[in-house]
Amino acid sequence: MSEFLIAEVHGRVGLITLNRPKALNALNLEMVRGLTQILRAWGNDPAVAAVAIRGTTKLGNFGSFCAGGDIRFFHQAALAGDPALEDFFTEEYALNHLIHNYPKPYIPFMDGIVMGGGMGISQGTRYRLVTERTKMAMPETHIGLFPDVGGGYFLSRCPGSTGEWLALTGAALNAAGAIELGLADYCLNASSLDAAWAALGHLDFDRGQGLVAWLAEFSVTPLTDSGVERAAIDAVFSQATAVDIVQALELASDPWSQSTAATLRHRSPLMLHVVLEQVRRARDMGLADDLRMERDMVRHCFQTRHLARSGTASETVEGIRALAVDKDQQPQWKPARLEDVTPDMVAPFFVSPWSHFSHPLRQLA
Repeated sequence: MSEFLIAEVHGRVGLITLNRPKALNALNLEMVRGLTQILRAWGNDPAVAAVAIRGTTKLGNFGSFCAGGDIRFFHQAALAGDPALEDFFTEEYALNHLIHNYPKPYIPFMDGIVMGGGMGISQGTRYRLVTERTKMAMPETHIGLFPDVGGGYFLSRCPGSTGEWLALTGAALNAAGAIELGLADYCLNASSLDAAWAALGHLDFDRGQGLVAWLAEFSVTPLTDSGVERAAIDAVFSQATAVDIVQALELASDPWSQSTAATLRHRSPLMLHVVLEQVRRARDMGLADDLRMERDMVRHCFQTRHLARSGTASETVEGIRALAVDKDQQPQWKPARLEDVTPDMVAPFFVSPWSHFSHPLRQLA
């Protein structure tokens, strides 16, 4: 079991605490394996009726859920040719599939930062909890990656073209926005989280109304509006190509359009094209097929052989270097301009490097 996970059973509820506060509970391979082991055991244990999960901070048990995968590990492993990088993504995506198909209520307390891999371990349930401190996002284009962990699946099912907007920009949602776009279900006050967590251990699941009563007691209406510009998003992010989207934003004079255009111009041009294709393909996919597609894509991100780039030359390693290693915020994207990305650069991301029978996620159904 990982030192970064605390697992205990109170009453009939299994309680998991992500305990890596110095890294904002970013997931490493040890944590992925530990979570998988815990959830499989509790899924088969009749004494456990439900599972809840939260994240710690340096100040206490709530305040930050999970900032994503451990991108520093991604960088180091890619440079070293460490095969654990391949294991991480295979096992993380299998964990995401397990959570989406979990046989018991699974209750993520998505307080504070919920990004990337944190979304992967919190989507796929009817009990997604947010608070007034929630900051939810899939910001992978900022590091030359794409919204993985099933991101194609759950973002493509957001209303209108909001999935494209979230995937391309990495925009952050508050509690109201997350609920409006179908990425959360209930809001709790941050001040009530300790009491709500403790109360789970006293629920009577035999009567079948335990969680209903618990939600009625602790859930509230978000106090702020969503801040989601639905009409503008649908008008712009329904455009046919990434170039069309950015050019439409740049032709508009309002502050939202100009700010959004500037954000996109700082993202990886190559990955903006790839991500738009990902989200639109995923709309017609089930979760298992989407995760297999994303497993193909992430291999190509670190080993972009069709562009003769891998290791330090890959878009993703360069993006992580600029954001989290050297922190110069000056990634050298290739191509540097959105308009210079060609279909031949994008299409191979969606060609699997494995046969159907050798795919590392072939067992997912």
